[in-house]
Amino acid sequence: MLSAPLLVGASFTYLLLLFAVAWYGDHRAQQGRSVIDNAWVYAASMAVYCTAWTYFGSVGRASTSGVWFLPIYLGPTLAMILAWMVVRKMIRIARSYRITSIADFVASRYGKSPTLAGLVTLITVVGIVPYIALQLKAIASGYAVMTTVPGEAVGSPSDWWRDSTLY
Repeated sequence: MLSAPLLVGASFTYLLLLFAVAWYGDHRAQQGRSVIDNAWVYAASMAVYCTAWTYFGSVGRASTSGVWFLPIYLGPTLAMILAWMVVRKMIRIARSYRITSIADFVASRYGKSPTLAGLVTLITVVGIVPYIALQLKAIASGYAVMTTVPGEAVGSPSDWWRDSTLY
């Protein structure tokens, strides 16, 4: 079991490290020596796929349906193998028209409609909310597991507001 202050301190240290890496990347980009073309940076950015989605998604699916959890990884793997053809064209179009977002990209294909761009943005925000909720659930569950005394039941995250040990 970790103490709550130690866990929170380690979390903030990790966040500071992430901000330091982001600052370093921005600083290098301003000097004209971007780190984006580095294979290690690309591999680390792809690792984001295996976060809370893996913890709550594929592990649970594997425990209930066996090998049928593999399509969770097969789809993105095939997409990465075949995406270069589509992504290359999208990058060419985005650079030539100075497009910076998905909403701008879709709207530019239909007369640069601000209404369509707003609709795409709204759909994107609504679509990403479940993933944000999943990340928050993973943080809450991880906190509960790491701060619970061995042998005690790990309470439901919705019951934590009543737990006086968190304050």
